[in-house]
Amino acid sequence: MFSNILIYFVVIPLIMLLGLFLCRNIQQIRAVAVTGSVALTALSIWLLIDYIGLRHAGVTDPMLWVDSWEWFAPLNIHLAVGVDGISIAMLILTGVILITGSFASWEIPQPKEFFLWLVLLSTGVYGFFISIDLFTMFMFYEVALIPMYLLIGVWGSGNKNYSAMKLTLMLMGGSAFLMLGLIGIYYHSAPEGQPLTWNILEIARNGAISHGWQTFLFPMTFVGFGVLGAMFPFHTWSPDGHASAPTAVSMLHAGVLMKLGGYGCFRVAIYLMPQAAHELAWIFIILTGISVVYGAFSACVQNDLKYINAYSSVSHCGLVLFAILMLNTTAMTGAIMQMLSHGLMTALFFALIGMIYGRTHTRDIREMGGMMQILPYLSVCYVIAGMASLGLPGLSGFVAEMTIFVGSFQHADLFHRIFVIVACSSIVTTAVYILRVVGKLLYGPVYDEHHMSLTDAKWWERTSTAALIVCVAAIGFFPNFFVDLIKFTFSPEIFTVLGLN
Repeated sequence: MFSNILIYFVVIPLIMLLGLFLCRNIQQIRAVAVTGSVALTALSIWLLIDYIGLRHAGVTDPMLWVDSWEWFAPLNIHLAVGVDGISIAMLILTGVILITGSFASWEIPQPKEFFLWLVLLSTGVYGFFISIDLFTMFMFYEVALIPMYLLIGVWGSGNKNYSAMKLTLMLMGGSAFLMLGLIGIYYHSAPEGQPLTWNILEIARNGAISHGWQTFLFPMTFVGFGVLGAMFPFHTWSPDGHASAPTAVSMLHAGVLMKLGGYGCFRVAIYLMPQAAHELAWIFIILTGISVVYGAFSACVQNDLKYINAYSSVSHCGLVLFAILMLNTTAMTGAIMQMLSHGLMTALFFALIGMIYGRTHTRDIREMGGMMQILPYLSVCYVIAGMASLGLPGLSGFVAEMTIFVGSFQHADLFHRIFVIVACSSIVTTAVYILRVVGKLLYGPVYDEHHMSLTDAKWWERTSTAALIVCVAAIGFFPNFFVDLIKFTFSPEIFTVLGLN
């Protein structure tokens, strides 16, 4: 079992949990958190290098490192693993944000308990991205969601109990829809007379889900994952949850956990039920289009830094789902690029907001000003994050959004063109709220004289933010590398088999 490298993405976090349990002081806790995070990131980078080598050598299997171990024979449940370029990109994203989140939480109270729950959450995320068995994927999905209640309820701020309960109830409601959809897929996963399966590759190969059942099951699975992707009107948990969460939890939640929604919509809903995706996509294009515009406009009227970034995340994650529903190679490639871009820049935003709040003890932009002269390093980092968010060329946001809009505009019909134009308008709105915050927060007069005594970023804060900025710039300057990483998943041959464009 341990001969398959993918299993170590679950084994290492479990070892980290044991190590954290045995720790006796803050230095040991920090060492375990950082060492484990670095090991997971190094493992994902090694996987990336090996993956590229295998593809260049001519290996054309849809998934690599595929393996399966029987878990529960009566229902044919297996611990089945496998990855492609998209999975590897998500694994690297998770590792980077886990490392930077660990540094951003350097002085968190009750660090042992905090990191135990944080690592458990990351175990679920890693397990989800490597799973190709629907039951196992759903299990890891729930493992990733459950720790959120305690991480927000115990270590959060503001109206944290309300936010934690609201987030938990809404995501569990989405899980109920998702569970029903997955059970339906299982019972129609194979032709009559053949054994039923939870394996995604086998289900796609069998093509046994009838048109009628696809139409019935597609909305359940898409909505189930879409709730986590903050799809309108199921997005309301996101701003409250992010506003109350501690810094590292906001980073991991917005940066990675919300990506489970977009990943699941593609990997399960669209990949396994392409006919229903074609017929019902228009409904969800309307909902995701509303998410894009509504999130951007809502961010314009907020004064709390976390709420501004949370509504911005609703808009950007809506753009991911919007692009996936376009069902063509260019737009869906842009969707994955947007998942990476948003994951990095929103983690950078939340890290900076946490660092500023830790010094000023306020997140209200009306109570702050002149931070550029007081906290120059953090202020410059905030400007870079803002420029990435509004799509400045040379940074990740520009590459992702342009790819999405170009791919989406390939549809020649009036319906798609109108919604693409509407989604494009969010760029202007994004510039409005980003520049508004930068102007109020970083420039102008200093409103509180006590802020003049604040100190700039410490070494662990600089490490966290610098790493995220380098990654944001890397996607912006070298987009072809990331496109090549994911292009096989959206190759013409696979799209032809799925009946996509």
